[in-house]
Amino acid sequence: MYLTTEKKKEIFKKFGKSETDTGSTEGQIALFSYRINHLSDHLKKNAKDFNTERSLVRLVGKRRSLLDYLKDNDIERYRSIIKELGIRK
Repeated sequence: MYLTTEKKKEIFKKFGKSETDTGSTEGQIALFSYRINHLSDHLKKNAKDFNTERSLVRLVGKRRSLLDYLKDNDIERYRSIIKELGIRK
């Protein structure tokens, strides 16, 4: 499995307030970004996997809505997470 409990804790520790703070917006965005990168790599090898493609599109939409929420509420946190994850709009 590509996303273990240890990897999740590491992501939330780095981007969230703590490793048990799974509800923070930055932690969720970082987790979605990790999953999006994994699914993108999978689709490069398996171009006809349409179920994974649909999941990828849904994840990108969820991440986009969280980024929009963060941009509306705290632009500085938005800018820092964009820079840290290397996401471009």
